[in-house]
Amino acid sequence: MEEFLGGIIDFWNGILWGYVLIAGLLGIGIYFTIASRFVQFRFLGEMVRVLAEKPAFKDGKKNISPFKSFCVGAATRIGTGNLAGVAVAITLGGPGAVFWMWIVALLGGATAFIESTLAQVYKIKDSKAYRGGPAYYIEKGLKARWLGIIFAVLIAITFGLIFNSVQSNTIALAFENAFGMNRVVMGSIITVVTGIVIFGGVHRIANLSSVIVPIMAVLYILIAMVVLVINFAELPSIIGLIVGHAFGFEQAVGGAIGAAIMNGVKRGLFSNEAGMGSAPNAAATATTTHPAKQGLIQSLGVFVDTILVCSATAFIILLAPVFRTGEVSGIELLQNSLDSHIGGWASVFISIAILLFAFSSIIGSYYYGETNIEFIKKSKTALLIFRIATMAFVFIGSISSLALVWKMADLFMALMTVINLIAIGLLGKVAFNVLKDYEMQRKEGKDPVFNPKKLGIEDTEAWDDESGKEEKAAG
Repeated sequence: MEEFLGGIIDFWNGILWGYVLIAGLLGIGIYFTIASRFVQFRFLGEMVRVLAEKPAFKDGKKNISPFKSFCVGAATRIGTGNLAGVAVAITLGGPGAVFWMWIVALLGGATAFIESTLAQVYKIKDSKAYRGGPAYYIEKGLKARWLGIIFAVLIAITFGLIFNSVQSNTIALAFENAFGMNRVVMGSIITVVTGIVIFGGVHRIANLSSVIVPIMAVLYILIAMVVLVINFAELPSIIGLIVGHAFGFEQAVGGAIGAAIMNGVKRGLFSNEAGMGSAPNAAATATTTHPAKQGLIQSLGVFVDTILVCSATAFIILLAPVFRTGEVSGIELLQNSLDSHIGGWASVFISIAILLFAFSSIIGSYYYGETNIEFIKKSKTALLIFRIATMAFVFIGSISSLALVWKMADLFMALMTVINLIAIGLLGKVAFNVLKDYEMQRKEGKDPVFNPKKLGIEDTEAWDDESGKEEKAAG
């Protein structure tokens, strides 16, 4: 049965990834980069400055700071994709896949800015907090609620269920490899803890992520730096290996360049999510005076995710001889590679790191599903069913095969990304105008305040009543 299901999934993945998404992701990334005048590079300093801001005004809600919103987004970005995902990309696409992960990130910084800015523009407010994302900007910006509902269903399934099965699968494999721990036992533990957290709401998710993600990311990068220092003399040859396999003559003749591009783009998207339409759900929750601020923060998140964390994983693997044997893949490849650099305790460290990274991704992914369930219809019953389904898939993923969960993740990721790329392509001009407004106010020495009416943007529920309050706060 698993083989039959895998064959069907492979067929549709071949169509979507072979003909549609690679061109779409790279193409729209180039378009947004040029049209925004390289926003992801020009505003690097501004990104860091905005990240440290506190909510500039009070609106009677539980305010989520830009930093906490960034961490919710990072919680889903920095996880399995950065560790096991990179290992899978190198296994299937060779070292050249890493180069294409970099390209996806560099172009994706502009895409992330556009989608997250749009999420802020068209966010809504409920009784406790803000909500938003592609489903919301499709409904309000494109006036196509039916398409927004389709996207909401896809992201709820993709993140709340499928991606969470990938995360739990990686945790279970890591602990089985390091400690010989039974995957059923580990899956049961993860499922119970997931249930405790997801019944606590978005603020518990934000608070937990804002602690876990930065600490583990810094620790992991420090370990990678130790590996780089130990193997510094070999670093130029590794970079040459990555670039050479991305464009080499031998790889072109053997068809390996195509495999490198496809796997690099797939795993790059799974890791940094730029263009997928997931991070905008976190971006919309932030309390800020201008949508562009959150767009800049989420753009920074793409660089942190791929250029720092994914590159760290790639160098750890490529500097070790383990990957050339082809005997292991996924998280086991990373564990064994790090073992060869710094000793047997590395497997234990990676197991703990993947537990915290992947678990923070589970709770962040659940939130994406929750906010889109509520977009379709506010129903306590539907939300309860979704929470139970999330826990069920966390357990199922922990005992499933590595290949099946990744194939399913690729398929559902592709479906939601196609819809989001169409939406942000059509709404891009709105984000460009918001960026120009932000730049103009910064040049005037102001803390930018968003007034949608001045820009001719309609149906901006969360901003229409708050503009006056924000202007007073900024003034």
